[in-house]
Amino acid sequence: MIDTARDSKIGSASVRQPPLLSPSASLNLCKSSCFDTGFAWLKIGAPPWHLPVFQSLPVYWDPKPEAFTIPGLHLPILWYGVLFALGFALSFPIFIPLLTRFFLAYHQSKDVLKWRKVATTTADRLTLYIVLATVIGARLGHFLFYESPSRYLSHPMEILQIREGGLASHGAVIAIILALVWFARRYKIEGLDWLKLLDLIAVPAALVGCCIRLGNFINQEVLGTPSTLPWAVLFGHPADGQVEYVPRHPVQIYEALFYLGVFFVLWRLSHRLFFLLQRGKLVGLFLILIFGFRFCIEFFKVEQSHIYASHWMTMGQLLSIPVFLLGIVFFFWEKR
Repeated sequence: MIDTARDSKIGSASVRQPPLLSPSASLNLCKSSCFDTGFAWLKIGAPPWHLPVFQSLPVYWDPKPEAFTIPGLHLPILWYGVLFALGFALSFPIFIPLLTRFFLAYHQSKDVLKWRKVATTTADRLTLYIVLATVIGARLGHFLFYESPSRYLSHPMEILQIREGGLASHGAVIAIILALVWFARRYKIEGLDWLKLLDLIAVPAALVGCCIRLGNFINQEVLGTPSTLPWAVLFGHPADGQVEYVPRHPVQIYEALFYLGVFFVLWRLSHRLFFLLQRGKLVGLFLILIFGFRFCIEFFKVEQSHIYASHWMTMGQLLSIPVFLLGIVFFFWEKR
């Protein structure tokens, strides 16, 4: 049981007293020194983080979702939108050097200036395709997989309100693949087919995913299941007002950190000619890692779908399986 807690706010954040042990267990622990914590753990049969020496105060998280307001227009810009844009902004200086190195290796050339210019032009053209595919695919995916059809049929303009959140990565994957097939057929750049484009985009895409999950954290959406761990977070105003007011797993932070790690792994691998030139290796590994982890982390998430209910699998897990398998197909696409 969780007792009534006291809040101590500093700015927009505050701390909250953690769940208390039973009186008998607390008495036994008070008699134990820090050196006896292991024996006290055995006495009460509780995990070690329930002991006072290990406990910390769960964070009360209730920031303002608005980053700033555009002067004159009185239009608030949410942190979610800022972080979404930041992810793409950071991707640009990562993608251009990566594409330049690919051109140099593929054409066995040393003319850095020439191929950097080609890479910059290609990136400029590609940006519009990627941004539109991500926004449209992710937004439509969210409404198709997670919202009741009656909602967007009765309020179709809500589909355009992307600054308030509600993007499905599974829908974005499908839309990006289709957009890159179209781009590759239109421009016909030697050595740069749709699969190799996916490889090169996968590296900064992991960083974009990290930024988006941080936006989810500020928006207080994509919530985790209740938790008594020391790092559990108590959300002040969850986007889904129906959830129980208890400390929860900060699954958004778990995912953001994992995606950041995937970015560094792919970035390092992209410096090896095998992964740089082989088609499907980088994007295959990206899909395997990201959606394999996504399947696992869903066990610690509250079900978000309003059109699918199951006691053994969430909508996120159901959608992650085919994308994970697609990653395996891409990884072994070219056996040379």
